Amino acid sequence: MTNAPTDIQIINDTDGKPAFVVIPYAQYLARYNSAEPIPHDVVSRIVDGATPIRAWREHLHLTQDEVAQRLGISQPAFAQQESVAKPRRATREKIARAFGIRADQLEL
Repeated sequence: MTNAPTDIQIINDTDGKPAFVVIPYAQYLARYNSAEPIPHDVVSRIVDGATPIRAWREHLHLTQDEVAQRLGISQPAFAQQESVAKPRRATREKIARAFGIRADQLEL
């Protein structure tokens, strides 16, 4: 382990466990402005066991059939893609376009 200098500061709680991370404001702005946050509803659905694709589809109030039509595939074919926890990048990109989101928002 090296002791390389860093701009990141970790603040521990009373038990000595990490509680907060402080980063330079410029780094925060660069990160915050470059990525849209993922809606709480989507994150909650994933925590409850849904795949990211299913969580986004339900958040957007779309049926499997509606998404399948947007993709030009059958509903059973989309249902299979939706059940995969980590689909191929090309699949994520196509589905993200159908949802109107960025592909990296499906990578949770």
